Amino acid sequence: MGSYVWRTLTSIRFAVLQISVLAVAGVFGTVLPQLPAYALHDAQAYADEMGVIQSSYERLSILGLNVGPLVADLFERLGFFRVFSAPWFILLLTVLVVSIVVCTLDRTPAMWRTAHRVRIVQAAPFFDLRLSERARFTSADDQAADELAAVLRGRRFKVREVTVDAPPDSDAAPVRHLYGDRYQYVKLATLFTHLGLILFLAGGAVTTVAGYETVVFLGEGQTAPVQAVGTPDNLLVKNVHFEAPTRPDGSFADFRTDLAVYRNGQEVARKIIRVNDPLEVDGYVFHQNTFGPAADLAIRDAAGQLVWDGPVLLAGELGGYPQGFITIPGSSLGLLIVLDRTVDDTPQLVITGLGETATDDSNIVFLRELGLGSTSEPPSTAGYAVTWDAAAAYTGMVIKRDPGQGLIWIAYLSLITGLALSFYFPRRRLWARLHGDHLELAFLGDRYVSSEQEFEALLDDLSVRLRNLPERRLQPVGGTGPA
Repeated sequence: MGSYVWRTLTSIRFAVLQISVLAVAGVFGTVLPQLPAYALHDAQAYADEMGVIQSSYERLSILGLNVGPLVADLFERLGFFRVFSAPWFILLLTVLVVSIVVCTLDRTPAMWRTAHRVRIVQAAPFFDLRLSERARFTSADDQAADELAAVLRGRRFKVREVTVDAPPDSDAAPVRHLYGDRYQYVKLATLFTHLGLILFLAGGAVTTVAGYETVVFLGEGQTAPVQAVGTPDNLLVKNVHFEAPTRPDGSFADFRTDLAVYRNGQEVARKIIRVNDPLEVDGYVFHQNTFGPAADLAIRDAAGQLVWDGPVLLAGELGGYPQGFITIPGSSLGLLIVLDRTVDDTPQLVITGLGETATDDSNIVFLRELGLGSTSEPPSTAGYAVTWDAAAAYTGMVIKRDPGQGLIWIAYLSLITGLALSFYFPRRRLWARLHGDHLELAFLGDRYVSSEQEFEALLDDLSVRLRNLPERRLQPVGGTGPA
C-alpha cells in the first residue's frame, strides 16, 4: 500500500491531474463572484455579501424554469463563492505540496549521483569526429595537453586528469585523459525551485487559515475595533484627521489619514497613511484604500437633550447619490440620509425618517430637506431637532494580517534563485584524450548552452596558444559536426 501511494505521488500523470483540477478551480474562482476576505470573519458581512450575490442570480432561468436561487444555494454549499479558502481547495493544495515534497525526495538521490559522479576516462569511440562538438589536434604532446588545461581553467572549468598506462605486454605510450567541468552542481538548483513552490503554497495556506482582513470606514474622530469586540488585547483604530486636498481644476491631489492605534487604552502607534504608505502594527497593516463624503449631524430630542453628535458616513449609494443611515440612539427611528444638490448647485441633505409602519403600506415617518448649517423644526422631523453642522469626509481602510508573507518572500527568493541558476549557469563538460600525437576533444553542454559556439570559441583559444608555442603550428582536424 505504501509503495502504491509513493508511486502515485511521484507519477507525472497524477501531477498533471492535480494541476488540471486546481486550474479548473481557479477558473471558478475567477469567473464567479467571490466573497471578500473580511466577510469570512464577520457573520453579518457574510450575510450582506451573500445577499448581493444571491440577488444577481435571481433571474437565472433554464427552459423557462427559474433556477437562480437553487444554483446560488448549491454554489454556496460547494464553496464556489470562496474558492481559494474552501476546505476542498486547501486539501488540493495540501496534496500538491505533499506530491512536490515526495517527488523531490524521490529524485534528489539520482540528481546528486548525476552531478557528483564524473567519468574522466572515455573510450575512443566517444571522440569520433562524426559526432557533434568533436575535434582533434595532430602532432600534439604533453605540452599541448597542458595548454588545454590552462585554457579550461581560464574559462573557470574545474580540471581533473587521469593517465592510463598501456598494458604490460604493449609498448604503447600511456594515454592521458583530461576532464573539465563547469557549474557541476547547478543541476541541483532545481531543488531551490521545488522549495520555492512548496513555500508559496505553504505561505498561501498559512495566510488563508490564520490571516485576517477587514474593511473599516471611519469618520473624523471615530474609532473602531480591528477584530471582534471581546478579542483579548484587541487593537482600536482611530481616524484622528482626514484630508483630501484638491488641485485648481477640482481633482483630488491626494488623500491621507492621521491614524492612531490603541491597545488597552494606550496609544501604540500613529502615522499619516497614504496609498502605498501604510501603517504596520504587530503584524497588522493599515492600508489607505478609499474615502467619501460624510455629514456631521447634531440631533436633540424634544427636551433639548443631545442624543447624537458626530459624522454619519454616506458610504452607500441611492439613485447615484451618496447615502447613509443612522438609528437615533434610544429610539426606533432611523434616518436615511442622501446627499443631494439644489438647482443652484447648493448641497443639501434629503432626510427620510423610517420607523414603525406609519400607514398601511409605508414605514416613512417624514421626508425633509436640510441645508448646510440649518436645523429642522422638531414637529417636521418626528420631534427631533436635526442640525447639519458641517460637510465632512470619511476614510476607508483595508486592515490585513498576513502571517504567510515571510514564507512568500522566502519562496520568491528561492524560486528566482533556482530559475536563475538553471537558466544562466547550465553545466558544460569537456573531455580530452592525448593518445600518441593526437589530442582528441569532446564537448557536452546542458540545455540553454550554445554548445557549438562555446566549443568553437574554446578551440580558437587553444589554437592561438598552440601556435604561439616555439616551432608549433598545430591545426585542429575535423570540426564540431560530422567529418
